[in-house]
Amino acid sequence: MTSSTITRLRRNAYPPGRAARELGLKRSEFDLAVHLGQIRTVPDEGGGGRRVTSCEIDRVRATDGHPGALRQRLRLVGTTEGAQVMDISLGRFTRLARLGLFSPVRFYLNRYRAVVWLYLADELEEFTTVEENTPLLTARRMPEGVRDLLDEGVDLRARNWRGRHRGFLLRLAEAPWESAGALAAFLHPVRIAELVPDPYERSHLGRFRPAPPAHAAQGSPAAHLIEKIMTADDPAEIAWLSTELNRALDDARSFRPAPRPTVRQAPSGPPRGEPVSPEPPRGLLGWLRRRSA
Repeated sequence: MTSSTITRLRRNAYPPGRAARELGLKRSEFDLAVHLGQIRTVPDEGGGGRRVTSCEIDRVRATDGHPGALRQRLRLVGTTEGAQVMDISLGRFTRLARLGLFSPVRFYLNRYRAVVWLYLADELEEFTTVEENTPLLTARRMPEGVRDLLDEGVDLRARNWRGRHRGFLLRLAEAPWESAGALAAFLHPVRIAELVPDPYERSHLGRFRPAPPAHAAQGSPAAHLIEKIMTADDPAEIAWLSTELNRALDDARSFRPAPRPTVRQAPSGPPRGEPVSPEPPRGLLGWLRRRSA
């Protein structure tokens, strides 16, 4: 596809609100479909976010059972409804979720600042249809190895959410620096400082580091909790992210080095033997002297 064709397609594109209406979706449903990669977007030429081309609108409309089938694939459930979908107890559902056997798609904090994880109902239903999962759903006691993990306090919900959200951010990345920023979003600033010691590179990388999807007042307990969920804490996850960030930075530096301040050369002095004129005073005093002269 030529650059002129891409430009033409982007011009003939809809902003998110209009695209949602064209597809018969609520805005929240549309945003989730984009997040999951079920609706493709392109950058807005004016730098104002993302848009959906008319070709993509036509493609989504042409799918069987639209929009009902898409809405079903986008249905989100919490713990209580998720347990009902899988026909298991709340406690068993929570234990399976902590083991990372299915991944949350979104989260929010309730009024008690407790994390509420949301899952795709379609994925939970699919989990129940796999024969190998039957013992996990119906056995009176969890298998011994699984019980050991739970006793150790394993909880992979946040890590699995980070993996899904990282995939979403990387799909949106249009250039190497954006890819690097997407990876850096899940690392602690101290770790980023170790990986990117150059302050100009680190500052430039920070421009492309996305904020967490959930919002809270800066410095509030809720903001600290959201930051904790967003930041990798498992050594293996941190090591993988560090390696990938280094690779992305190598690509970014080759693509376009981070900007640096222009170095001004000191002006050369007067020729030897010529008197040196005193530098005129600056500020208000200098202005008054020049005015009186």
